[in-house]
Amino acid sequence: MTGKTKYIFVTGGVTSSLGKGIIAASLAKLLQGQGYRVTIQKLDPYINVDPGTLNPYEHGECYVTEDGAETDLDLGHYERFLNVPTSQANNVTTGRIYQSVIQKERRGEFLGKTVQVVPHITDEIKRRVQLLGQSGDYDIVITEIGGTVGDIESLPYIEAVRQLRWDLGEDNGIVIHLTLVPYLSAAGELKTKPTQHSVKTLMESGVQADILVCRTEHDLPKDLRRKLALFCNVKEDAVIQSIDASTIYDVPNLMLEEGLDKVVLKKLGLKSSVPDIANWNKFVHRHKNPRSEVTIGLIGKYVELQDSYKSILEAFIHAGAENEVKVVIESVHSEYLNDDNIKLKLGHLDGVLVAPGFGERGIEGKITAVKFVRENNIPFLGICLGMQMAVIEFARNVIGISNANSTEMNPETPNPVIDLMEEQKTITDKGGTMRLGSWKCQLKEDSIAGKVYKSDVISERHRHRYEFNSNFKPQMEAAGMIASGLNPDTGLVEIVEIPEHPWFVGVQYHPEYKSTVSNPHPLFVAFVKAVLSYHRKK
Repeated sequence: MTGKTKYIFVTGGVTSSLGKGIIAASLAKLLQGQGYRVTIQKLDPYINVDPGTLNPYEHGECYVTEDGAETDLDLGHYERFLNVPTSQANNVTTGRIYQSVIQKERRGEFLGKTVQVVPHITDEIKRRVQLLGQSGDYDIVITEIGGTVGDIESLPYIEAVRQLRWDLGEDNGIVIHLTLVPYLSAAGELKTKPTQHSVKTLMESGVQADILVCRTEHDLPKDLRRKLALFCNVKEDAVIQSIDASTIYDVPNLMLEEGLDKVVLKKLGLKSSVPDIANWNKFVHRHKNPRSEVTIGLIGKYVELQDSYKSILEAFIHAGAENEVKVVIESVHSEYLNDDNIKLKLGHLDGVLVAPGFGERGIEGKITAVKFVRENNIPFLGICLGMQMAVIEFARNVIGISNANSTEMNPETPNPVIDLMEEQKTITDKGGTMRLGSWKCQLKEDSIAGKVYKSDVISERHRHRYEFNSNFKPQMEAAGMIASGLNPDTGLVEIVEIPEHPWFVGVQYHPEYKSTVSNPHPLFVAFVKAVLSYHRKK
């Protein structure tokens, strides 16, 4: 496509958690399948500069991009659906907007003018929205606006959308409004009033929705669609049903059936064709028609909120489909694991993943879990903190360093097998100061990791402060835990494994961030394969 970049704004009404991110990603998939270069960005209305300092209970997992940006978990959906890397420009928060404007004011860039929400904050929002479009890399930019219409914190974003539609001109920017059409079982009918009020609230800010995507548990009859079109001032074919799906990976096909992509392209003045999503549908078929089933324990301390481990759960879906196996995840809270209940909690599992995390809570339970799977030859994968717990467990119970620990948990430990990086010791600000983003790793050729990746050097994304203390490496390797992956520039240990164990791997990085529908992560694929083999031998 040549000419101007087109913009699609996705807003949400009445209630949050309607699935704007999945709708945006599904639409993008359909447009990508027609040859358009598409990216998606998320505007978050909270005042945190990024989600890096947020507790996972607050906002789910923090997703990390190749360039080291700590971002909203929706960017994970964007990458998993599109198989296109995102960056810092794909996630903008109110905190970042205000920080940028205030820094400009301090530098005197506003020439003494009174700095206000309009035009200065809205101008900065507009600038951020158009950054990706002006790069020349994309034909269409989809912008998902977090929160709900009518929220105080969302108002500057809605005003920026109103101005942008004016600036961009006709056919260059459209608004998709995601709303709820609830079913009242007592009355036995679907209710359109929440959608009407949501559209009205949006119009009060000067923005007319072009397309309605209606979340519903029941099919929307034709007369109800006609009513919504009439009262919400949209065309009847622009009332799109988004019915509950058994998996998020069904949503692109559901949107295709509804003709969302056709309506969007028509309104943008672009040609539409039949999307090529054959590979996507092969994945969906394998996902829905597994030949076997395995159960993997996810040992973590945020297990009450599944979004805390969203990328890991999705990576297991990708790896499961690749192996034609259904991966059942059993969440195990590490805080309540001990020697007395460990066999009851983990003994029936086919594999165990010890999840990432921060802080002291639940640590001893993770170490107990690692000891159990190591001694019982159960396939194991440790990610970030999970890898560090594997190192501590090995040091304590195999080498005999009973007080081995991480300085994160015990700053005074005499045997810090996990320690703070030297350059981290002087840092006081917590936000955006960890080892973040993509780092290289050199693999040992004959190791599990070397066989999994089929490569000498790999690149993986990081998010941590503490590292394997290389002073203990000779002892560890002599006792049977090898460092099979090292950063070629720093010598830092990236991967540990136990060759004598059927499948025991710990990685300092986050492989789950790079797993997509098109490219399931090889480490997860190999782990699930090992789990399936263990399951069959039981």
